[in-house]
Amino acid sequence: MTRITALILSTLIVSIVFSALGQEKRQSKTEQYNGREYWVFVLVKIADPVLRNLSNGQLRAKMPVDNKEIKRKEVAHLEAFGRTLAGIAPWLELGPDQSTEGKLRTTYIDLTRKALANAVNPSSPDFLNFSSKHGQQPLVDAAFLAQGLLRGYTQLWEPLDQQTKTNMVNALKSSRSIKPGENNWLLFSAMIEAFLIKSGNEGNIEPIAYALNKHEKWYKGDGAYGDGADFHWDYYNSFVIQPMILDITKVLKENDNDQIITYDKALKRAQRYAAVQERMISPEGTFPPIGRSLVYRFGAFQVLSQVALLKELPKDVSPAQVRSALSMVIHRMIVAPNTFDSGGWLKVGLVGYQPNIGEYYITTGSLYLCTVGLLPLGLPANDPFWTSLAQDWTSRKVWKGIDLPADHAYKEAN
Repeated sequence: MTRITALILSTLIVSIVFSALGQEKRQSKTEQYNGREYWVFVLVKIADPVLRNLSNGQLRAKMPVDNKEIKRKEVAHLEAFGRTLAGIAPWLELGPDQSTEGKLRTTYIDLTRKALANAVNPSSPDFLNFSSKHGQQPLVDAAFLAQGLLRGYTQLWEPLDQQTKTNMVNALKSSRSIKPGENNWLLFSAMIEAFLIKSGNEGNIEPIAYALNKHEKWYKGDGAYGDGADFHWDYYNSFVIQPMILDITKVLKENDNDQIITYDKALKRAQRYAAVQERMISPEGTFPPIGRSLVYRFGAFQVLSQVALLKELPKDVSPAQVRSALSMVIHRMIVAPNTFDSGGWLKVGLVGYQPNIGEYYITTGSLYLCTVGLLPLGLPANDPFWTSLAQDWTSRKVWKGIDLPADHAYKEAN
């Protein structure tokens, strides 16, 4: 299939999948974005420029890089790919099928496998920067890439040719020369080693044990960890800490090597944090703009999304209310003016283009962590998360005057 033919086919599939959004006149405006089709549309809209250009060896040539620190430009492309992969992998892991959406997934599975090959091929113009010669940042996004490979293991890792697998392992191991700080960064080293253990490539348990031991000491109670010894009012429990602990401890549990923070303990803490996150979404679909890295947009709700993906939502939080709440948040952000540039690339901001909200370390590539807010797309289309009727979420119920049970802190047994 030629590149032009593939582009035409992909465009056609996308138009077929989402034409229903405009054709069904009986649907309210809310119903149009409170559903799977809209979520797939958002994921494809965000991810396509990254995956299509990297698969063609043109990511460096085509991706605009908005950055405040010039040296960050050299790591922006790995940022974009690693973060996109962490978010899109569960959807791709559903695999191809004969549905229209399944055919669309086939297209993006193929693009992603090609992108993976180019990203770690030293001869590719898009060979990405993983090592310490580009500073510490490559460790972060090597970890997000490894997390994506764990989440899409059977569709993205297992089918790769042996040369690409060797190149990938070499690239990930090259990040070992980067020493993480004593905060959430410990989990980046641990995530990479967890993937190497899962894939049988001499993963090192020591960085994992160290990271888990530190985070156990930094656990503050009621489902929240400190980012280091201190607690910060931001969304890093959701951007990094809890999702990575869940994915890392899952690998350990599969290898009968649960230690320090078991998977079951991590999940219970994540469930409480997810319950808090659901309550933080206002009746209007907004949330408090607190802390750093707000330009990751709805990636702030990765924990809520991941717990939904795992079908482990707290008993008083229904899949329908989570879908409805997240749908409104996502929609508000996607339709905000200047969220994308003319080429379809994300621009810096929380709601539209807000360059001053972006910290010194933010680049265009950083923004693609928003995709992790879409993790429930890894649930099949017939799952109750998607098929249940829309439902008000907690804050909307409360501000309507509906009487609800009191909220309580999560306490672990001694």
